[in-house]
Amino acid sequence: MPDLFSRQPDAPLAERLRPHSLEEVIGQQHLIGAGKPLRVAVEGGKPHSMLLWGPPGVGKTTLARILAQSFNAQFLPVSAVFSGVKDIREAIEKAEIALQQGQATILFVDEVHRFNKAQQDAFLPHVESGLLTFIGATTENPSFEVNPALLSRAQVYTLQSLNPAELKQLADKVFALPDYQNMRIHDDALELLLATADGDARRLLNLLEQVRTAAGAAGIVTVDGRFIEEIGTYNTMVD
Repeated sequence: MPDLFSRQPDAPLAERLRPHSLEEVIGQQHLIGAGKPLRVAVEGGKPHSMLLWGPPGVGKTTLARILAQSFNAQFLPVSAVFSGVKDIREAIEKAEIALQQGQATILFVDEVHRFNKAQQDAFLPHVESGLLTFIGATTENPSFEVNPALLSRAQVYTLQSLNPAELKQLADKVFALPDYQNMRIHDDALELLLATADGDARRLLNLLEQVRTAAGAAGIVTVDGRFIEEIGTYNTMVD
């Protein structure tokens, strides 16, 4: 029988467990629940420009991808950290080609608050013309970080940190994976990890990966709070 602890998945947990539909999303029910704004948008079949504002690890990028898929739109992600006006122009060219083929385009700008005024202005006319549907993600208050002209054309949706019960749902999904089913975790250890994640789903998944790797190296099947403190995962994440 193969050693499950020694198996290395092809992708990190955050990618393996990335939701592909609103039904799979954990949290944000004030936006995606029945009758809520993003659910209504999907059911209506008409995308609109928006800003997703919230802390890290709460599903901003995931929701943008799901929306693009739901609208059968081309999804063009741009990172404001690594991209510039040239990347925006290339995205516009791709959007024009897609439009000729009868497909809409969603331009997703991650960390949009990192774009300066000139960079934001570069795609504003194409949002106004309808060539692009703009979805921006930001951890900063868009009222202070996004150009008023762009802000006036985008609906702002505030995403919330995941609560402990929602993080527990995510952890349950992890332990249902084949390569995690032989790992046992005590309640005190899980509570410590949930508290350390502090509402951030990505952080929780990273923690669980670290714990699994450390447990496998130590030949431990049952993880308790003491083990987590000994391997330094808790201290590393809260510093």
